[in-house]
Amino acid sequence: MKDEQLLRYSRQIMLPGAGVEGQQRLLQAHAVIMGLGGLGSPVAAYLAAAGVGHLTLVDPDHVEVTNLQRQILHTDADIGRDKVVSAAARVAAMNPACRVETHAEHLDAEAMRHLFATADVVLDGTDNFAARGAISRAALATGTPLVSGAVIRFEGQITTFDYREADAACYHCLYGEGGGDEDTCATNGVLASLPGVVGSLQATEALKLLMGLPTLSGRLLILDGLAMQFREIRLRRDPACPVCSPHHAPA
Repeated sequence: MKDEQLLRYSRQIMLPGAGVEGQQRLLQAHAVIMGLGGLGSPVAAYLAAAGVGHLTLVDPDHVEVTNLQRQILHTDADIGRDKVVSAAARVAAMNPACRVETHAEHLDAEAMRHLFATADVVLDGTDNFAARGAISRAALATGTPLVSGAVIRFEGQITTFDYREADAACYHCLYGEGGGDEDTCATNGVLASLPGVVGSLQATEALKLLMGLPTLSGRLLILDGLAMQFREIRLRRDPACPVCSPHHAPA
């Protein structure tokens, strides 16, 4: 590791369980961020700042004025631009050494599997059940760990599905067919700062995973932003899950 890198990441290198080896793992890591909105913005910023060497940003949407209340990588000057273009510019300004690739389109299942197979971790910052389910299926098929976050109103959730583990629960084990795509920030609202809280926790999970530290795998963390309380529930694989059970495993 170069002297400049030792200085830049010194506050992280000194952490127990991290060290130079852990930082080197970050520098060599590839993270895919699905969605560059309220959750994806802090995820991309903190992963780049922490020294993750390769980020792939995926989002088909353009920046709109209603995004600016919470999607902190974008500004008024970015309205109408592809979100991945705006986000990539901010990431490059934060850490020029970070290699950034962008996909400004919807990825089908095959494209996601191809991309995820090259990644060390996938972070889901999308805002609907259909997208989250498709992302989980692709990550499960490639055995790529998935850090999943969600926010709505004053509430947030986060967990890590470590699909390298044979008995890991999947997204479908937890949510089934989901609550419908009407349950979004666009229809229910969200406190401006809450995606920042959950997105920062997602970045924390990814950094720990990449450095080989313990994660939330097997646990779901739930945040009540009004009461400012966290609670945790255990996640177990559903033996009858149509997505991840051995009898229904992806081909």
